[in-house]
Amino acid sequence: MVACCAEKTYAGTTIADLVSRGSVSRTTFYKLFTDKRDCFDAAGAQCIDRVAATLSAAASGYDSPAEATRRGAVAGLELLAAEPELALVLRGDVVGVDPELVERYSSFTVPALEALWERAGAPPGKHLSPGLAFGRAQLLIFHEVAAGRPERLPALVPDVVYLAIAPFAGHDEALRQARLAGEEASTGTAR
Repeated sequence: MVACCAEKTYAGTTIADLVSRGSVSRTTFYKLFTDKRDCFDAAGAQCIDRVAATLSAAASGYDSPAEATRRGAVAGLELLAAEPELALVLRGDVVGVDPELVERYSSFTVPALEALWERAGAPPGKHLSPGLAFGRAQLLIFHEVAAGRPERLPALVPDVVYLAIAPFAGHDEALRQARLAGEEASTGTAR
């Protein structure tokens, strides 16, 4: 489903496309899914879970919430750049087909950031609305993906890091972390 949607969009994808790409029979497809939408919902949920696991793994083990946020943002953008099909589905079809999946995606990122920063004593939204910042980051990513340039996503690292940190730590720390992320990306030391 992910590959088909990335190639043809959800609307253009047919059951015939799915069974051909999946190398399964129609009978097998219908044993697994009730219809195309059911398959899409499962694929969308799997994409969201994959991104969530990537962000969580990258952000774990750091004492500073700013560093954890920076590492998570970098890992997320690297994943989407490496797998443009994933980025296309999450940034395109999910929005059009099931806005609730967008809410699910937002519900693990924004609250995770809020919890991370609250543990460090920084109240969410002190400097900027986390939801507003997250929405802006999504637009930056979607713009590159929709234009067929997912390989440019790593160049967004400083901007996305800034947007992820600014609501909690303010402009100065967000700018510092964005610069660090940009330097690490240019030298290949972002791990």
